[in-house]
Parts: sequence; C-alpha cells; structure tokens
Amino acid sequence: MEWLRRAACAEEDPELFFPVGTVGPARRDIAAAKRVCARCPVAGQCLAWALSTGQTSGVWGGTGEEERAALLRTVRRQKASQESRTSQTSQTSRRNAP
Repeated sequence: MEWLRRAACAEEDPELFFPVGTVGPARRDIAAAKRVCARCPVAGQCLAWALSTGQTSGVWGGTGEEERAALLRTVRRQKASQESRTSQTSQTSRRNAP
C-alpha cells in the first residue's frame, strides 16, 4: 500500500472518512470526504484496494458505502455472465469436436 503515503487523506482526520450513518450530519461528512478524494492523486488505487478487500464502511476512492456495494454487485454480475458464456462455449466446443 505504497500509494497510501501519497493519498490526500493522509493529512486529514480519519473520522471524516468513517461517519456514523448515512443521513443527517453524516451526509455532510461524506460530502467533505469525497471532496478530499476528488483532489487525491491515488483515488483510483484507493478504490481498487477497497473493492478488492471488501471494504464495506467509510469513504474510499471517492465512493461511499452504497456506491461500492453497487459497484461490487455489477462486477459480480459481469463475472457470473462471463463464466456462463465461457461454460457454454466450452460445452459447444466439446459437442462439435470430431
């Protein structure tokens, strides 16, 4: 996690990125955390790390909890669809083999 040293959040209060809840005052904190992420040179790496390690709370790479959950669902659906196509192609190839 070498990239973490270059992160814009390194000089910020960590609590800003882990608000309690998702409504009321927490919305203000989430927006402030996302503004920090917007100017971060490693936001993409941060988001990739959060997705690959299953970070379910806080703001990572400019995304909130619900946004990352939606991204993970999309990735899982795409992966399942790709695996299904691969399996169908493999079965078709075996049936058509000489």
